[in-house]
Amino acid sequence: MTTFKLSLALFLLIAFSSSLLVTCEARKGRHHQWRKHRVARRGYRDQHQHHHHSSGHTVSALKSDNYITQEDTKVSTAAAKNSPIYNVLDYGAKGDGKADDTKAFAVAWAAACKVQGSTVTVPSGSVFLVKPISFAGPNCQTDIVFQLDGKIIAPTGAGAWGSGLLQWLEFTKLQRLTIRGKGVIDGQGAVWWNDSPTYNPTDETAENSTEDSTVDSYSGKMPRTKPTALRFYGSNGVTVTGITLQNSPQTHLKFDSCTNVQVSAVTVSSPGDSPNTDGIHLQNSQDVVISGASLACGDDCISIQTGCSNVYIHNVNCGPGHGVSIGGLGKDATRACVSNITVRDVKLQNTLNGVRIKTWQGGSGSVKNVMFANIQVSEVEFPIMIDQFYCDKGHCANKTSAVAVSGINYVNIQGTYTSKPAHFACSDSIPCTGVSLDTIELKSVQSGKHLYDPFCWEAYGDLKTNTLPPIDCLMKGKPSSSISSVQSAAGGYSC
Repeated sequence: MTTFKLSLALFLLIAFSSSLLVTCEARKGRHHQWRKHRVARRGYRDQHQHHHHSSGHTVSALKSDNYITQEDTKVSTAAAKNSPIYNVLDYGAKGDGKADDTKAFAVAWAAACKVQGSTVTVPSGSVFLVKPISFAGPNCQTDIVFQLDGKIIAPTGAGAWGSGLLQWLEFTKLQRLTIRGKGVIDGQGAVWWNDSPTYNPTDETAENSTEDSTVDSYSGKMPRTKPTALRFYGSNGVTVTGITLQNSPQTHLKFDSCTNVQVSAVTVSSPGDSPNTDGIHLQNSQDVVISGASLACGDDCISIQTGCSNVYIHNVNCGPGHGVSIGGLGKDATRACVSNITVRDVKLQNTLNGVRIKTWQGGSGSVKNVMFANIQVSEVEFPIMIDQFYCDKGHCANKTSAVAVSGINYVNIQGTYTSKPAHFACSDSIPCTGVSLDTIELKSVQSGKHLYDPFCWEAYGDLKTNTLPPIDCLMKGKPSSSISSVQSAAGGYSC
């Protein structure tokens, strides 16, 4: 009997040990497969990035890792659940569209600023009247989220703006900031666009501020300086996604001296005749990706100014508006540097321009390494344009120095135009060089306007394929001398 019990115990021990061994090996196998899967994904990512590196355009803007494992998602989700939330309603905001909620926003931000990974929440179902405000660093913690699901409106009375401000809502000197949600930022810009001296808008803040009411009744007119609705300054790692900006007094969304910017699924909406209401404005900013945006405004859908490099714009709809523009650059004899710009997979409908580069006479610096690809235009006045004689006044004096324009590539530009298919007006002393045209098919729309043939002046480059209509005016090769003595004396055109 004792021998039988001992044999049975020994048998059970061996069976249990075997079971443990099989289980451990199975887990090891699954772990090994997961590691292989993750390595494979990383290999695909590296190969994907190498493809963009080899293209020569917008290298830095595409370095972000879009391949996130399930484990990474779980970690980020857990972190989001544990991150502190600062709801502006908990800090005194009324959200009725009439009371002044500026102080509540400021206090909520001040609290969130101290905590890494915090979230400021502007809840849906409420309308918040907010006066000009700056959500400022640099002493704030990183990774703050501004969750915008409600609606923020600007005051329409002159008293809230003093003698005039350059921006309404500003985020400055922050690290890894995210603005996201399905909410709306409404600049209520109609009160700024109306030029009638007798126009006297009602001020929503009048019932809350005797001072504002007094100023409004005295002046009755908005300041000459019109603010940008949403501006980011001196920040790194800025993400803006999902929100709607509408009826800004001037530019809707501006990035100034920022790096590593991502804008996605943003909507801009203002009337086509609203003055200077650019959609997205970039200045002195690098490594920028703009995708999935729908932009309707009264000026450039996207404006790229001096100091910008490694900008990648894709899958954007534009119209109404003035198209996608680089410039104007070099105004008042200034130096401008723009490089590595890619604009692709863009649709433009009923816009003034398609893809445009504009510079002022008398400037210096350069625009180089630009790619416009897969651009679909519909009833656009000037689908393709380089204008080195840009002038927004009645008359501009001729000057010899210029911002040099080189390495501009147009690939697969198709659709309809209402005035002129292509316009290359380049400097006499600094001609455009390296202009290439590949698969250009543009058809006229008979709309009662006089239609013009393609125009070229001092533009050099190559026709990769036949174009429709034929752009025979583009000169082959390079000019004999592309640098004038005046330009050299001004410091050349290299950046």
